[in-house]
Amino acid sequence: MKRNRLTLITGIAVVVIFSMMLFFFQVRQTEVAVVTTLGSYSGSKSRPGLYARLPWPIQNIHRFDNRIRNFEKKYEQTTTRDGRILLVDVFLGWRIADPKVFLERFGGDVIACEQNLEGLMRDAKNGVLGQHPMADLISTDAKALKFDQIEQEMLTTIQPRAKANYGIEVDFLGIKQIGLPESITAKVFERMKAEREQLVKQFKGDGDAEAIRIRSDADRERERILAEAGAQATVIQGQADAEAAKTLKTFQQNPELAIFLLKLKALEEALKDRATVILDPRTPPFDLLRGEGQLPADHH
Repeated sequence: MKRNRLTLITGIAVVVIFSMMLFFFQVRQTEVAVVTTLGSYSGSKSRPGLYARLPWPIQNIHRFDNRIRNFEKKYEQTTTRDGRILLVDVFLGWRIADPKVFLERFGGDVIACEQNLEGLMRDAKNGVLGQHPMADLISTDAKALKFDQIEQEMLTTIQPRAKANYGIEVDFLGIKQIGLPESITAKVFERMKAEREQLVKQFKGDGDAEAIRIRSDADRERERILAEAGAQATVIQGQADAEAAKTLKTFQQNPELAIFLLKLKALEEALKDRATVILDPRTPPFDLLRGEGQLPADHH
């Protein structure tokens, strides 16, 4: 009896599970599902959860991974606006945006989608780079590079076509590597060398001009200082000449006073240091010590 009851419960559980599998389906967080009824599109489910369905073969559920996929195409030759040939490696990230279009176009085949996406990416790359000179991608001046602008132009070109034709959204696109064919590598290096030499000449010219300016400023400053010093010296010289003329006039009026002062000055200079001098006491200016060279009485 107990065995029959257990068998019955197990049978009911199996029927319930089988029924749920026939009449319900689950969409996970990373999935998007397309429901077809008798082979025709019925709807899409992008939000995770449990949904009702009709049993197969009336309805069929197509599940696709909705996470971003990376796609990269290795080096391919591309010609720039100025006729330069470059090897450019481009990568992008895509995900399913319209599962109906994706199913109808590729039958859910990711490989087939990326094969078509490769041609779309090549057209966008060649079209955008064909509008830019090589200097926008390869230059000694980092400010002249336009990688961000070129990548954005490629992304803007490819996004609407990928969504409308393939049902996918291209979220990002970038240039991974740039190379040069061996045939033009030497020419590119020569051009880069010429650009560097031109920069050297420019810097040298700027340095020479700055040196000339500094020397000119220094010469003007020197002339100004010399002129000010000359003017000041002239004033001092004039004052000294006036004072000397005044003193000379006084000496001319009284020669004895002049002789006395000169002797006194000479005596002061001779005796300012400790020294022993043996001279005739009548030798000027030592004759002042004997009172012979004294100033006349009217000038005491």
